[in-house]
Amino acid sequence: MTGYGLANFENDTHIIHVEVKTLNSKFLDLNMKYPKQFSDKEIELRNLIAEHLVRGKVNLTIEFTTKDSDELPVTINEGLFKAYVNTYKGLAQQVGEEEAEIFKLALQSPNVSISNPEKSRQPEEWEALKSQLLIALERCNEFREDEGGALFVKLKENIQEISSRLANVRAEEPRRKDKIKEKIRNHFAEWLDDIEIDQNRFEQELIYYFEKLDITEEIVRLETHLNYFMKILENGDAQGKKLGFISQEIGREINTIGSKANDVKIQQEVIQMKDELEKIKEQTLNIL
Repeated sequence: MTGYGLANFENDTHIIHVEVKTLNSKFLDLNMKYPKQFSDKEIELRNLIAEHLVRGKVNLTIEFTTKDSDELPVTINEGLFKAYVNTYKGLAQQVGEEEAEIFKLALQSPNVSISNPEKSRQPEEWEALKSQLLIALERCNEFREDEGGALFVKLKENIQEISSRLANVRAEEPRRKDKIKEKIRNHFAEWLDDIEIDQNRFEQELIYYFEKLDITEEIVRLETHLNYFMKILENGDAQGKKLGFISQEIGREINTIGSKANDVKIQQEVIQMKDELEKIKEQTLNIL
């Protein structure tokens, strides 16, 4: 689910910046960038995020700057630096080029500057970082909750639209049955009296035919699924996957109605229901 949380902290000894961004995902997909001095805390960081965010593509960025450190962040290999300078000078003299950029060139040469891993004064620094991480996660969840409120309204509108279309199908169903009966009656009227037919057998065939075209059960099941979807949406907690499963069942009933109905008006309603269902499926990825 889309979310964003930011936390900043500064005192006399350090500056902390924590940023959490989340996007839609069926599972917890975590990407973290943090200072090397907290490498031993990776598992704890992952557990903290999993406890608060549960699901989504999560990008975590942590910046931790120590103010009172007198250590350089890099080590200069002076011997190697001098060797580069002497070599570059010799080459410059050989080709008659100026030596103005040699210092910069030598300093940027391979293995001259080596990054120093920062040292952490644990547990004080870790506790300070952890407190800011929790603040950022809480703000991210607040962002998600605000978005979830808007999402609830949208999903409710989608379900209501499908229910409205289903009501149209229910109202159209008697007309469809009458139309089918009339069609069969007209097809057989010309030769039923001229040909000897087993009336009982004929009625059985008609009953079988009507049962194959009947969509009453599908209408009832679809209505049940829609009501259950709203019940879970209103009362459930962390039910995103369940809503996804219910959406699949809703789609199955809509497809069956469309294939069995064989009626233009009902097919039009089915198309509109499918359109709303696609919106629901897309949005359920945003629900935990």
